[in-house]
Amino acid sequence: MIKLKARLKSFLLAGGALMFAICLLIMPAETVAASKRGLDIWTGSVFPSLLPFFITGELLIGFGVVHFIGVLFEPIMKPVFNVPGVGSFVWAMGMASGYPAGAKFTARMRQEGHLNKVEAERLIAFTNASNPLFIIAVVSVSFLKAPSLGLLLVIAHYGSNLLVGFLMRFYKMGEQPSTRTKSSEGIWRRAFETLHQTRIKQSKPFGKLFGDAVIHSVQTLLMIGGFIMIFSVLSSVLIETGILVWISQLLESIFLLFKLPPTLALPFSIGLFEITIGVQQIASYIDEALVIKAILVSILLAFNGLSIHAQVASILADTDIKFSPYFFGRLIQGLFSACIVIFSYPFILTSNKAPIGQAIPVQGLFFNQLWDPIISFISQYGIMISLITLWTSLFIYSYRLIKH
Repeated sequence: MIKLKARLKSFLLAGGALMFAICLLIMPAETVAASKRGLDIWTGSVFPSLLPFFITGELLIGFGVVHFIGVLFEPIMKPVFNVPGVGSFVWAMGMASGYPAGAKFTARMRQEGHLNKVEAERLIAFTNASNPLFIIAVVSVSFLKAPSLGLLLVIAHYGSNLLVGFLMRFYKMGEQPSTRTKSSEGIWRRAFETLHQTRIKQSKPFGKLFGDAVIHSVQTLLMIGGFIMIFSVLSSVLIETGILVWISQLLESIFLLFKLPPTLALPFSIGLFEITIGVQQIASYIDEALVIKAILVSILLAFNGLSIHAQVASILADTDIKFSPYFFGRLIQGLFSACIVIFSYPFILTSNKAPIGQAIPVQGLFFNQLWDPIISFISQYGIMISLITLWTSLFIYSYRLIKH
């Protein structure tokens, strides 16, 4: 029976890859256009928006700042989330760096023995989140053209993540003995000592540390770009073959049940595969109410998209951590996130009837002064920043390779 399932899986995987290759051959124009669309989004918005944050995050790791924060949060993790204090570092990195950092560091902590299997599965369910810069700069400002929604989406995303983490504390309670956590006595001294020891262990000059930060950040963004492009092509193939249209038709009945515009079912279906493309497609419907788009975007941010799911699955494949708790956490977070947006939206006092780009927040002048230069700079120099950074990282890598 096991051999039959393995052979069936092999047949399905090989058949799916073959069908995808055939689709690429018979519809080259559509697939090339979809690939270019994904590349434009990555080079023009995603890469320049996330690069500074990724580099800063790598430097914070190198200097031990994240480890310092992790030690301070040790007394919170056990009673609230039923995971040891080391989970605070994973949680911090998951929020700071964005997906799939939470999955990557959870897998590393499991491999190093800091977590048992159940604790790792609890942790993976709520630490793989989007980073705030992507939600604010890319989604709210660049796509939705509504800076006032940035704070709301951040609160909904991390608030729902927090609720999922608290809910998952009851996952398989008593099945495995919990790992011991350190006492909170002298926690500040221990936090500073951890920061110092982390920096000493690096034993790298600032130039080497900064170069590593650039290379690692570019590598992560290249992986993100690859997934954006391939899932953009996959979405196009599914649309051309009618599969995604059929899926959107099934969703239309659900949308009508909750009094949501059925026209947004197709872009929402695309977002289930690749979140960035889907959010951009939803944002392009300027006639739909901003609150509706905020609800759908919050659900997609919580679900992550199958593109992120594929990244997480590939990371967890090297461990004994099950993928199902992560998937279950995404479904529950989508429900929580939508509820938070529905109840919190009226408090931001944004006009629901104003077309996107014309919605006026209560602090519109402040937000416009803050974000308009960022939007203008990214739109004008985003591709240039992407190309210069790619060439810089290639130069650093080539120089180190030749020197070695």
